[in-house]
Amino acid sequence: MKTIRQQPISFKLSYLFVFAFLIIIASCSKDATILTEQEDAIEMNDDSSNDDPSDNTEIPTTGEVVFDQNFTLDASRSVANYVLSQSDYNQFLEGEGNITQVAEKAYQYLADDFDYIIILSVEATQPSGLFYGRSHLIQNHVQGLGSNTYNNSAAYGSAGKLKSIIYMPRTEYIKSGPFLHEIAHSWGNKGIIPTTVGGHWGYASIAGQLGGFDEIEDLGNNSYQGKLNGQNGFGFFANGGNSIVYGDLELYTMGLIGADELEPIQVAVNPVKISDFGGFSADAIETYTAQDLINEHGARVPSVADSQKSFKALTVVISTEAIPQDKIDDITFDLDNFSIQGNPHEKWGNTKNFWLATKEKATFDFTVAQGSIK
Repeated sequence: MKTIRQQPISFKLSYLFVFAFLIIIASCSKDATILTEQEDAIEMNDDSSNDDPSDNTEIPTTGEVVFDQNFTLDASRSVANYVLSQSDYNQFLEGEGNITQVAEKAYQYLADDFDYIIILSVEATQPSGLFYGRSHLIQNHVQGLGSNTYNNSAAYGSAGKLKSIIYMPRTEYIKSGPFLHEIAHSWGNKGIIPTTVGGHWGYASIAGQLGGFDEIEDLGNNSYQGKLNGQNGFGFFANGGNSIVYGDLELYTMGLIGADELEPIQVAVNPVKISDFGGFSADAIETYTAQDLINEHGARVPSVADSQKSFKALTVVISTEAIPQDKIDDITFDLDNFSIQGNPHEKWGNTKNFWLATKEKATFDFTVAQGSIK
């Protein structure tokens, strides 16, 4: 149900039709059973139209949209709030949240216009033992990344648009990360280079959101020192939240640079961590050129010329009661700064948004357009 409650014209006309129909039936001396059946049919039509979330009720062009008592869209049209039972909410904090439930709720009222659904809890601190973020990959249509193509979008209520559902337990992670990291999982590491850290770059010269160094020093005796930005140490899974840009291999897998812009990649063979500051041992360091990757996996299809570079996301904040306006304002502030094509607000400090992280090659949009509301 939407915020505008005005009775549609079609609804008024149906009553006029019923009134006229009853007069005709009464005057024609038809069997009473027929009259009862017709009345039942009309009543059924009225009930089903009232249950339809996409009825003809006029959608307001400004202000909050109240779809039902548990699902609303804020006035900025960038944050949906889905109020869950305490038990359903707690499931997310235990890493077992029902993302299908959230997606199906969204598609009940909104069109299949989003590449991503971003689910955020409203926890004040990081829940103990829970991941900081998780990317649920829904489909892959890109060839040349080391993975088969697939499409499971129908299982979540999408007709083919949805690529990934990302869950993070705190809204603040839009700014601090791991938001950029979770987006990067849409393309890497699906097997395009070897790794001992599944789904991530591990001990490789990627220096990106999914880990890796940008410099390596040979210490002798098969020992090495990995560095990032001139400092000893790097992440095997991730690097510094939203503080760094995407690495070149990440940009290549995203379709934002071509193979001709990809520098050779160093990958450690059978690496073993030997210090907390980027020291590791390895049997060898192998080098992969762009042509090596193409020879093994094929060229990226679609190519950089044809790849998608503008992405739309629906942000759904889950809670056990309606979130207050000041919290919504904080969330929309960060979403605006994450998606702006320029430098974010000074409150973000050196934190990178999507535009900067992609080296000004791609955009992210959180706005729910009027046409996306059913």
